Amino acid sequence: MTATVSVSFAALDIDCADPAALADFWGKTLGRPVNPGAVAGDMAVDATDPESGPRLIFHPVPEPETVKSRLRPILLTNHHDDETERLTGLGAKPLNETKHPAVRQTTFADPEGNEFDLVTWRPE
Repeated sequence: MTATVSVSFAALDIDCADPAALADFWGKTLGRPVNPGAVAGDMAVDATDPESGPRLIFHPVPEPETVKSRLRPILLTNHHDDETERLTGLGAKPLNETKHPAVRQTTFADPEGNEFDLVTWRPE
C-alpha cells in the first residue's frame, strides 16, 4: 500500500541574535527578497519560486548558541571561485575546502557561525 503525501517543505526557522543582519546576508547570498516576518522582530527571506527552496524565517533569541547546528544548507554553483569571493564579501568565513575528481566543496560559516557548504560538481 502506498501512502499519500500531503505535506511540503514551506519554511526553515533559524534562531539568531540579529534577524535583520542574518536575513540580509542570506537574502543577498540567495538573490532573494527580504521581507518582514509575521511577528515583530522576525525577518523572512522569501522563496521566489519552487526552485529557489523554502522560505527562511529568522527569529531573535536571547541565549547564545550552545551546540553546533545539525542542519547545514548546501548551495550549488558552477562558478566556485567567483561565488567564494562573493560570499566572503558578504561576510561568510571559509572554514574548509576539499577537492575530489568529481566535486569541490567549501564549508563556510555565515555571520552568526552557522555552517553551510558551497559545492561544484565537476564533469568526469
